[in-house]
Amino acid sequence: MATNDFHSVTSVLSPEFVLEWPQSKELISGPLRFAQMNHEYPAHGRWHFTIHRLFGDDSEIVSDVSVTDGVQSARAISLFTVSKSKIVRLVEFWPEPYEAPSWRSHLVELMA
Repeated sequence: MATNDFHSVTSVLSPEFVLEWPQSKELISGPLRFAQMNHEYPAHGRWHFTIHRLFGDDSEIVSDVSVTDGVQSARAISLFTVSKSKIVRLVEFWPEPYEAPSWRSHLVELMA
């Protein structure tokens, strides 16, 4: 993904690959549609990725990644299912950031 050559990513996706976005209730079926969606996504430049956390085993992987094109920024939690060394399913959560509510300010510290 970091190369921004999204069609090259299809080499690690199973022909039965499915992407689920539960928050918007969207499903993308197939490696080519996944690559095309990333290629067509309205960006202001190259995407840059920061991996905060990555863990799993041979069949399940979880990542916590920030992405930015220099204008837009987002953080995604992604759940990968792997079979025969290919990604067969990806469920992604793209939570919207929000301001901490003032009612609990005496209990928390703000993160950088």
